[in-house]
Amino acid sequence: MITYITLEVRRTLRDTGFVVFGIGMPVVMYLLFTNLGISGDDKRETAISLMVGMAAYGALGSALSVGTGLAEDKTIGWLRQLRLIPLAPSHVVAGRALTGSVIVLPAIVAVLLAGRLINHVELAAWQWAALLGLLWIGTAPFTLLGLGNGYLLTAQTTGVVNVSCNLGLSIVGGLWIPSTNFPHWLRAISDWTPTHRFADLGWSITEGHAPGLLTTLTLLGWLAAFGGYALRSYRVCARTA
Repeated sequence: MITYITLEVRRTLRDTGFVVFGIGMPVVMYLLFTNLGISGDDKRETAISLMVGMAAYGALGSALSVGTGLAEDKTIGWLRQLRLIPLAPSHVVAGRALTGSVIVLPAIVAVLLAGRLINHVELAAWQWAALLGLLWIGTAPFTLLGLGNGYLLTAQTTGVVNVSCNLGLSIVGGLWIPSTNFPHWLRAISDWTPTHRFADLGWSITEGHAPGLLTTLTLLGWLAAFGGYALRSYRVCARTA
């Protein structure tokens, strides 16, 4: 499985489109959003809040892209070759999920570095470490969502669905615009989205405390749901291939 994961990671990181849009775009958006007519204390608060939001957004896009690449592999017959390898379905899904856990790191690190070096965000050493670690771990549900889409849908449909999930979940989850600015009904929905709870892992750390129990349980619930979806999609794909 380690050889398989290494291969997939290398393939992804060599993709120019992934580097430009998966890593570069969140950084550019972060710097634009935090340097357009904002100054003083407002800029400091915005720089911290959006740093977490854009890091989460970049990680979300990278995690979902695993499913897009998977759907393309399915089209060219790569998945049929993998079934000749003695790996259980759960191991195949887990291998792809672990691949996603590696390729999300560049986007997270790039945005955090932009926050520290360009916007001069100041946090304690433990906060930087916890922020990186929790945002990394918190991407697991989205990797599984992308995998489920990739196994179940065609390559073209997967790309459209993953982009829609990326934008929709980012906006409704409050990654671009704070959910406190939403109407009451939309804020109530936002509170239960996986993206809002994912970003809340980071926001909690920047406020100096651990994530709340509700955030943790909500993310675990989404992890279980998307994990079941990914396994079911793999079995459907195996039967129809």
